[in-house]
Formats: sequence, C-alpha cells, structure tokens
Amino acid sequence: MKNTHLQHPEDTILTGDLTALDWLLADGDLSVKIDGAPAIVWGTNPANGKFFVGTKSVFNKVKIKINHSHEEIEQNHSGDVAIILHACLANLPHVDGIVQGDFIGIGGDDTYTPNTITYVFDEIIEQTIIVAPHTLY
Repeated sequence: MKNTHLQHPEDTILTGDLTALDWLLADGDLSVKIDGAPAIVWGTNPANGKFFVGTKSVFNKVKIKINHSHEEIEQNHSGDVAIILHACLANLPHVDGIVQGDFIGIGGDDTYTPNTITYVFDEIIEQTIIVAPHTLY
C-alpha cells in the first residue's frame, strides 16, 4: 500500500508561487487540511482480516509497524506515540477499509495544538480521542 501525501498549497506562497491565492477567487469546492500529529492509520489489515492501528510506519518498506494489539504497540512504539496508539486502538471504529487521519488530541478540553496550528472548539470535547480522517485506502 502506498502512502498518500497531501501538500499544503499555501506553502507555495513562500517560494514565490502565488497561484494558491487564485483559489480564493475561483468557483468550486474548497477543503481544509488539518495539521495534527502524529498521522494515524487504522482499519482492517487485508493480510489477516484483523483490526489494526499505526502511524505512517505501517507504510514502511523495511520494518512495517502494524499494531493489532496493545502488546504490539508496546513492542513497536514508546512515549507519547505509544500512549496515543493505545487510545486509538481502544476507541477508533472498526472499518472494512484503511483510513488515514491526523491525531488532534485526547478529549477533555476545548483547545488543542497537536502540531503548529491551534484548534479552538466551541465546547469541551467529551469524546476520548479526536482524529481528523482525510484519506480512505
């Protein structure tokens, strides 16, 4: 499976390419790229039919890190990433495909800064985890 990278179009402005500004005047649909961290990949492993969670390391060519259990998370990850993956394994919905999204945070607050952008919600998030899915494989 190949990892799909989504480019931040606004970054092109920093290189002198102002075409991203044309999108503000164009007809059509506009989407938002959420800037969470880490990237979370989850779903049904086509090799064995089991539910899994992971980071983009599920796409590694040499050491693939797919976690079907809390024990595998402990073997493959440490620190904050392991804590996040444990919460994801316990709380993400089991789906037939494979989904990639950005981890925003653990519930209980209304303000989150998972990477470089701060997100402020209108109310306290009561869900256990906050993930912004963006790609279905």
